[in-house]
Amino acid sequence: MGAQGEMAGLMLIKPGSPAGRFAVVDIGSNSVRLVVYDAPTRLPIPMYNEKAQCALGRGMGQTGKLNPEGVECALKSIARFYGLAHAMGVETLDMVATAAVREASDGFEFIQRVSEIIDHDIQILSGEDEAKFAALGLLMGVPDADGVIGDLGGGSLDLVGLDHGQFGHSATFALGHLRLSETSGGNPQKARALVDEALKGLYWLKDVKGRTLYAAGGSWRAIARILIEQTHHPLHVVDNFSIRAEVALGILRLISGAGPSSLVQIPGIPKKRVETLPFAAAALEGLLVASGAAKVQFTGFGMREGVLLSVLPDALRHQDPLLSACKTMAERTGRFSLHGREIRDWMAPLYQGESKAEYRLRYAACLMSDIGWNEHSDYRAEHTFIRVLRIPYAGLTHPDRAVLAATLYVRQNGEMDDELLRPILGLVDAGQLSWIHMTGLALRLAHTISGSAPGLLSRTKIARDGENLVLTVAAEDRIALLSEAVERRLKTLARAMNLKASIV
Repeated sequence: MGAQGEMAGLMLIKPGSPAGRFAVVDIGSNSVRLVVYDAPTRLPIPMYNEKAQCALGRGMGQTGKLNPEGVECALKSIARFYGLAHAMGVETLDMVATAAVREASDGFEFIQRVSEIIDHDIQILSGEDEAKFAALGLLMGVPDADGVIGDLGGGSLDLVGLDHGQFGHSATFALGHLRLSETSGGNPQKARALVDEALKGLYWLKDVKGRTLYAAGGSWRAIARILIEQTHHPLHVVDNFSIRAEVALGILRLISGAGPSSLVQIPGIPKKRVETLPFAAAALEGLLVASGAAKVQFTGFGMREGVLLSVLPDALRHQDPLLSACKTMAERTGRFSLHGREIRDWMAPLYQGESKAEYRLRYAACLMSDIGWNEHSDYRAEHTFIRVLRIPYAGLTHPDRAVLAATLYVRQNGEMDDELLRPILGLVDAGQLSWIHMTGLALRLAHTISGSAPGLLSRTKIARDGENLVLTVAAEDRIALLSEAVERRLKTLARAMNLKASIV
């Protein structure tokens, strides 16, 4: 059964779809978090994100009950998040609770206390639902995911097998980083043994051998930042960062053996995560070994995004997340609304035989090709490059980010041999360098011809003709659409393609 078909088996949060802003309050074992999404027409973009580190599940291994201090923290946070959501004009607010509330003997009492403070339902997710929502969140950005997703929280580790985007087996274990810390007596090596013991009976996990382990959850994202630093990866973006299993295992063993005084020195690691980070590392190490995955790929999208995806209508759910986000950004930030589709179609004759992946990146580049228009001209290329490189959109691998950022840097008059590009070009195949240069120059020419205004570019045509790059302009449009700048940029593009420029 496919991922969308499997969704029918999930406990859907609410039928229908969010008409406007949508928010999720995630009441987890370690933290309580509010994420507000702007969802007017397409796949939504996070517009607000706040977390309270309440540690509801701390001590549950011994007491079976929620942490009393964590309960008070969670109640205050939920009340605040409820008020914020209404002040922000949220139309659909879903509150979900996971392992700690689900398993605690006083979990129902906690829900009753919440109901005394706010008039809103809280859905307690089963372990299976939690795992599958995490998988849906991953598929929002990696629709063809193949291997297994592991979502590590404070109380549980949730797993779902994936076969090129199709749901497979699922499982949930009481192996969250808080729970491991407590049940192991604060010993990461013992925690690793607990993980090994729990996973050894999971027969279907062996099917992941040679494929990909997708890692979700805040603690594993913190580990991803360490891996990025330790491997000198040129792009400091966690989403879709991937690393070979053997490289990751060596660093994970160092983390699980490190003390808090060593971990706290690592830039970007929240101090509240330092205590349990060795146990999160032990869990990831154990899962990598048990699965035999060839690589681990970290995702910035998980259970909350899966909850969101489950309530969207089919028309939105099946859209390409990258192109949807780019279209929304172009509508909101464009100066004259020159449509990305108009540029895409105008350039198409230069890209005969392009692959589906190349077409997708080219279309995204067209949609984002004017985002730097209101920057100072001295910094326009640099600011556009940095913005695109780190843009918080789903559906972008790190090489894709590098290609798009470099392409739009060239579009904004940057040069391929500039120092700024050198670190990230190592992520790009050598064969893509000419594509980046050509596409950036073609975008530059398109905006020069049209002045970035709609309806003008489509009155011209560009195409290869033997050894010539030919720009065709109707006689009545020559004065309006041709200039010295147009001729100069046409010649620049032609040279990059080893052609001669010609205007007909």
